[in-house]
Amino acid sequence: MISNQILQNTINGLKGISKTDFCILDTEGNVLAATFSNTEDYVQAAESFADSPAESQIMQGCQFFKVFDDRQLEYVLLANGDGDDVQMVGKMAAFQIQNLLIAYKERFDKDNFIKNLLLDNLLLVDIFNRSKKLHIDMQVRRVVYIIETDRSKDSGDLKKVKAVYGGNSQDFVTAVDEKDIILVKELLDNETYNDLNKTAEALLNLLKGDAKQEIHIAYGTIVGELKEVSRSYKEARMALDVGKIFFPEKNIVAYSTLGIGRLIYQLPIPLCKMFIREIFDNKSLDDFDEETLTTINKFFENNLNVSETSRQLYIHRNTLVYRLDKLQKSTGLDLRIFEDAITFKIALMVVKYMKYMETLD
Repeated sequence: MISNQILQNTINGLKGISKTDFCILDTEGNVLAATFSNTEDYVQAAESFADSPAESQIMQGCQFFKVFDDRQLEYVLLANGDGDDVQMVGKMAAFQIQNLLIAYKERFDKDNFIKNLLLDNLLLVDIFNRSKKLHIDMQVRRVVYIIETDRSKDSGDLKKVKAVYGGNSQDFVTAVDEKDIILVKELLDNETYNDLNKTAEALLNLLKGDAKQEIHIAYGTIVGELKEVSRSYKEARMALDVGKIFFPEKNIVAYSTLGIGRLIYQLPIPLCKMFIREIFDNKSLDDFDEETLTTINKFFENNLNVSETSRQLYIHRNTLVYRLDKLQKSTGLDLRIFEDAITFKIALMVVKYMKYMETLD
């Protein structure tokens, strides 16, 4: 479970402190890490020691120690020397490696647990039992962030997020695919959605730096129990997708701000096509010229205010009225009437959704 590099770094550090040489072998006699060269001279002795009932032993002028992982022999540690001081240093080294095993195993178990929790792969009883074993509080306010970048998984983004948020034992940073980083963040009782957005902005600044990279961050709603974390994850996932469709200019999207886009996203495509046929009578938005589309969007931006829209478009009020009348003749919808404007706005959003779904096919 522990990489050979970690083992090597550990015994290098122990040698630097104690001036004692070490070697770590697995149960099959393979040398995993060492601070001296003639390790092959001790392989046979290590294999013999591994098969013996002794937990420590002196052979060939060296101290041999067993390192267990949950009562299962994992490593044989060799400390070069047979004096009492070497024996004490060897015991300390064995204890250090034993604790490394425990820490790495717990970390691995937590990561697996969080991944399965996010993906809703656990029964309620499993969540309760495993969270208790891993010392994860069930009754804590949490929220899930999804950070999507266009960089490779080797870019170091995951390490950056872990460096900032991984230090808190109740925050979890993981990944369930190659492009997304997931942060399950524990919240204080007084933290609000404004605070969540500040965290999202901090994440954006952390990863953006000077690089011109596309970064999208989405987060779900606050949940009060561990079993609801998967819901916040699904909300964040939906916010990420809906944000790309309807708010492409935004780097940060919250599930609670999706509005009607959240409803449209859940519509089946056949129903969307039927709705568009009814509204536009087999016409397409592509049939509208750029001037008409600009007028429509600006009219909606200004809350159907004719005077303000004409001012921002630098056209006479009568020109805008003429364009709206022309659109009414073409579609049967008068955007100056609230009900018609809502219908047209929804139709525009449905078309955006349909085009987005086509790109995924």
